[in-house]
Amino acid sequence: MIDVALFGAGRIGTIHAGNVARQPGVRLKYVVDVDAQAATRLAAQYGAKTTDAETVFNDAGVGAVVIGSSTDTHADLILRAAKARKAIFCEKPVDLALDRARSCAEAVRSAGVTCLIGFQRRYDPTFAAIKERIAQGEIGEPEMLIITSRDPAAPPVEYIKRSGGIFKDMLIHDFDVFRWILEDEAATVYATGSCLTDRVIESAGDIDATAVTIRTRGGRLAQINTIRRAVYGYDQRFEVLGSKGMLQAGNHRPTEVTLWSSGAVAADKPEYFFLERYRAAYAAEMAHFFDVLAGRARARTSIDDGVKALALAEAATTSWREQRIVEL
Repeated sequence: MIDVALFGAGRIGTIHAGNVARQPGVRLKYVVDVDAQAATRLAAQYGAKTTDAETVFNDAGVGAVVIGSSTDTHADLILRAAKARKAIFCEKPVDLALDRARSCAEAVRSAGVTCLIGFQRRYDPTFAAIKERIAQGEIGEPEMLIITSRDPAAPPVEYIKRSGGIFKDMLIHDFDVFRWILEDEAATVYATGSCLTDRVIESAGDIDATAVTIRTRGGRLAQINTIRRAVYGYDQRFEVLGSKGMLQAGNHRPTEVTLWSSGAVAADKPEYFFLERYRAAYAAEMAHFFDVLAGRARARTSIDDGVKALALAEAATTSWREQRIVEL
């Protein structure tokens, strides 16, 4: 039996709590959150206790921590967990500061503990199927990647002010998909952006629409387009062009029913938000975390992936602000 402590009782913490509790041989022992009422409600659902970080890290019986708390807590919790020799699952990003993220990676390596970063798109059944088919050589050598990543609406401006900006908050997932799918690293990044959906976002020093072009060390190209407003739902697609063809990953819909009538051919809109779209991915990544701890699988993500995605986000931010190509 592995005892687990969960940090964060918000929406992503709630998702993780349920997925932890469903794992065989795993017990959710503690829930920690600055909101005592939220922590108590979530703990009660799964027979866990509420406590503080000090208790968690001093409890030798806790074998793993799941970090779903606010971004500004991630680095400190990773460092404390590594020092206590506890396995770590942490939501993205590792930190908003690249140097701090690199320090966390060094601490994890020195401690020799497992640390997975929550890039759940790698576990999405559709995206994972494309990855496997590329590996099987179905489209030959991948040459170009085009990612469309659009939210149905922007988060509150108070969140945006502390998010680190759109590249670190929203596009960090797309930067990880880029590295994962092409298995290559960026040589240059050019990012541009606008504020198109809400001028309040601009007043907070951020943008809500971006276009990013990446050239890899191997000469491949990737283009990522994002916007904080897609009125029809959560739009998550990508396509990979290769020397022998192309693979496309489309959106998920609540049902696959299509109406054919004299007036129109109509289907369901895409799933509305990331919690619905990546429901299966969140479950799969948590199962994978405990498979790794049990020695049944090799980790698909690491803290180094978190650092490299953050480095791309930092480069994109610099490119946008300074209106130039950034070399890595």
